[in-house]
Amino acid sequence: MAKSLKLIVEALLFASDKPLAPKEIHAVLPEVKPADIAGALRVLRYEYEAMGRSFALHEVGGGFQFRSRPEYGGYILKMLQASPARLSRATMETLAIIAYKQPVLRQEIERLRGVDVGGILKTLLEKGLVKIMGRKNLPGRPLVYGTTRRFLEVFDLKDIESLPKIKELKALGSEDDEQQSLFDQAPAQGEAPPEEGPPPESAG
Repeated sequence: MAKSLKLIVEALLFASDKPLAPKEIHAVLPEVKPADIAGALRVLRYEYEAMGRSFALHEVGGGFQFRSRPEYGGYILKMLQASPARLSRATMETLAIIAYKQPVLRQEIERLRGVDVGGILKTLLEKGLVKIMGRKNLPGRPLVYGTTRRFLEVFDLKDIESLPKIKELKALGSEDDEQQSLFDQAPAQGEAPPEEGPPPESAG
């Protein structure tokens, strides 16, 4: 190809407003072998790391995206005159349960937290961090929740398997026994996925 594959991939990454998966790059460059695209991505990651730039190429949410290094975040926020969006403690606890136990029912979340989570679930759905995965084959066909690709992007995770393991969290210690107990409720491996179904008009 006339242009350097590495530079074409770099241009696509800069132009994309979301993490770009290798298969999406291949859709633009069908004549290029997937292995060559993967090689170009590796070279770009290495070059930006070696140059010590203020940003790096991260693999998040199943794709690749240029991201500013954390130490420059304060300057960027000052320029934008914005403060980072923060989730409340209760919302973070609910999100943690969903992330580790998904697919999970609302009733299971409320049993663990001991409070109604309808409002929190609505907030997480609106922010695109949580999605309705379907309905469980139980009386009443209750909704089942899980995390989204946006969740992976926000928390800089390659995939859901990149979440810290429970034993790693315990090794760090806990400032709050209640919050630690939530993380202790990790899902059993091999849990069957929910039966697919259309989302309702209202999730609250």
